[in-house]
Order: sequence, then C-alpha cells, then structure tokens
Amino acid sequence: MARSKSGGESGTIVIKKYANRRLYDTETSSYITLELLSQMTREGRDFVVVDAKSGEDITHNVLTQIIMEEEQRGENMLPVSFLRQLISLYGDSMQSMVPQYLEASMEAFRKNQQQFQEAMQGAFAGGPFAEIAKRNMEMLNAAAAAFKPAVPPKTPAKSEGGDEVAELKAQLAALNAKIDKLGG
Repeated sequence: MARSKSGGESGTIVIKKYANRRLYDTETSSYITLELLSQMTREGRDFVVVDAKSGEDITHNVLTQIIMEEEQRGENMLPVSFLRQLISLYGDSMQSMVPQYLEASMEAFRKNQQQFQEAMQGAFAGGPFAEIAKRNMEMLNAAAAAFKPAVPPKTPAKSEGGDEVAELKAQLAALNAKIDKLGG
C-alpha cells in the first residue's frame, strides 16, 4: 500500500525501488543510495519505500537490508544471542506480541537517552556538575599558586653566604604561609 507524498519536510517521502535495485526519491527527483536512506532515518525523516512496478510497500525489507549492511561493516549492534532469540520467536505463539514489545522498548530507550543528554547539558550549564567544576578549578588555581616561587623582598646586599640563607628562609616562610592558608 503506497502512501502519497506530502509537501514539506514533515511529510512522508515516497521512495520508489525499481527492478534494477535503484532507489528514486520522488521529493528530490533523484536516485539515492541505501546509505542516504540510512542517514535520513538517523535524521528522523519519514519515508516509505514502494516497489515501482506493483506499488507494494517494501519499507520493512529495505530497512532490514540497511541493518544488514551496517552489521556487515563491522558495526555490530545486534548480539548473536539476541538474533538467535529473535529467530526462535518466528512461528512462536508470542510472535504477534514481539513487534509491539520491541517498539515500546526502543521508544523507552530513546526517551532515556534524550533525558540523559538533556541532564548532561543542564548539568554543565549551571547544574550540580557546574558547581563541582568551579570548585575544582578554584582548588587547582590555589595549588598552582602555592607552588609558584615567592618573590622575596629586596634586601640590601650582604655577604654571599648570608644573603642566600636569608633569601631561602624568606621563600620557606612564604611557602609555609600559603600551605597554612590552603589547609585552613
């Protein structure tokens, strides 16, 4: 059953598949590839694939073909155990319930994924993680400042040995003061 093409981005795009396996996008009036259909799916674009000769809706077959090609590229997302279980359900009395269950599961997964992404964006834009990041930066800056060499006050030149000792004592006192400040 073929659906007609609707105008605009929100309408269902009709893709015609010809006997030579070529796919024709009726919206753009051009031939397309399975890879482009895969991209359209990831973008959430709605399309239906129909057999050009019979008008039969073959969207399911084409989407299954896209999954097979993705799996062959080494991008295995479907574990073997899942595939075995799925195959074993064909002809089973529960077969009619599986599509609705899988669809509901994927929808729940999509919603959880979206909520997680929104939480992460909010967390770094003023949420609890932003406060933690701010505190971490303050602590890092304080630690870095503690290890910067202190500039000793200029003193009149003394003998070579005494001048160095006085300078080291002043630096040590400055570092101790900074350590006490960080600890308290």
